[in-house]
Amino acid sequence: MPEGTPIAAVDDVPDMGSSLFTVEDAFTNEREAILVPCEQEPGVEAWINSCTHEAQRFDQGDGAAMRDGQLICPKHGSFFDACSGECDNGKAAGTTLPGIDIAVEDGTVYLVDENYEFLRTGGIDDDSGPSSSSHLSF
Repeated sequence: MPEGTPIAAVDDVPDMGSSLFTVEDAFTNEREAILVPCEQEPGVEAWINSCTHEAQRFDQGDGAAMRDGQLICPKHGSFFDACSGECDNGKAAGTTLPGIDIAVEDGTVYLVDENYEFLRTGGIDDDSGPSSSSHLSF
């Protein structure tokens, strides 16, 4: 078993979406993080739940929008590769998502990143939804 804290079962990560969890950084700041499916081993990756262009959450409690193995920023539509975290389009082009080190063993995902401590499954209680740069209102 890896030295780390169990986060979730690999099977609990949706095929198209994310699994939200909360970590604490070295400065005791709570940060939201997501587990997303990845076609490369170990089959999942973990990222801080925020676009690099603006602090926009990918997963707001109901799973991140994904298409063709990419996370989609809900504000500007930038696409981030779910496996590498890299973005090559939109306002976040040329940036990479901050990753979180994980390990997978026997179908369980473990947090092994020395910079974070696992706090809980789910996000930080925050009801702020995505702001939009669109001129349309509903």
